[in-house]
Amino acid sequence: MIGFTGGTLDRADRERDDPEALATALADPRARLLRLRALEPEVDADGRMVWDALGTLPADVTPLFLGYDAGVPRFVAALDAEGSPVSRSPNLMGVLAAMPAADAATYAAARSLADWHRRHRFCANCGSQTELFRAGWARRCPACAAQHFPRTDPVVIMLAEHDGRVLLGRQAAWTPGRYSALAGFVEVGESLEEAVRREVLEEAGVPVGAVRYVASQPWPFPSQLMLACIGEALDDSITLDTHELEDAFWATRDEVAGALARAEGARFDAPPDYAIAYSLLAHWLDAQD
Repeated sequence: MIGFTGGTLDRADRERDDPEALATALADPRARLLRLRALEPEVDADGRMVWDALGTLPADVTPLFLGYDAGVPRFVAALDAEGSPVSRSPNLMGVLAAMPAADAATYAAARSLADWHRRHRFCANCGSQTELFRAGWARRCPACAAQHFPRTDPVVIMLAEHDGRVLLGRQAAWTPGRYSALAGFVEVGESLEEAVRREVLEEAGVPVGAVRYVASQPWPFPSQLMLACIGEALDDSITLDTHELEDAFWATRDEVAGALARAEGARFDAPPDYAIAYSLLAHWLDAQD
């Protein structure tokens, strides 16, 4: 299963504009609040996320309604923009690697929603401070009446293939040995296929022809939709944009298989299992059989 998918949360959109239903959910003694510290989840000995009674929420903090899980109302706290700094720590990567799929999917929604509120307190139309509505799934401006909704930024992540090999790259900031699929934001007025071709050409100088879509993944850092694709490279000559990539190479089937298996002596370190880049490599490998 692709990371951050397979959630069991009923998002209950039908109740976001229903004050009575929301009040009932808030008053439900079973209602639970996700325990986060600077957007990172606290987990128990089994790797499951910890949920507190909703009554533990301070009176001056607004609860954001996530929906229901097995009939139980679930909430996450709106963050103070001046509070703890938000980061993605090495500890979080380990937590996510061990987290059950359903928990990870709920965490992705909760993190992205809380972080969006933290970063979007002011109206993009007139600059006035906005206020929360729709149970936390929107903000509105009291000055100009503009409404703002949580955004998701589309990102293409792709493998270019050529003669039974795939193109992988690495950024200088990554851990030593880590290589992954190339990726980049979809620009305005651009299709997914066009974005794949542009990004591979810009980053590695490799022209791409036909492009096929494989799968998607929500990526909550802060709020992206990863769109996994495979493109047919028209040439295998690499010309790096060193502002984007530190290195790139064509990986063979055996090299990909060794990396995904975390084999000793593998040519490269594969992305974490919960990243769609891992799933994309596994999909490509299966298609070679």
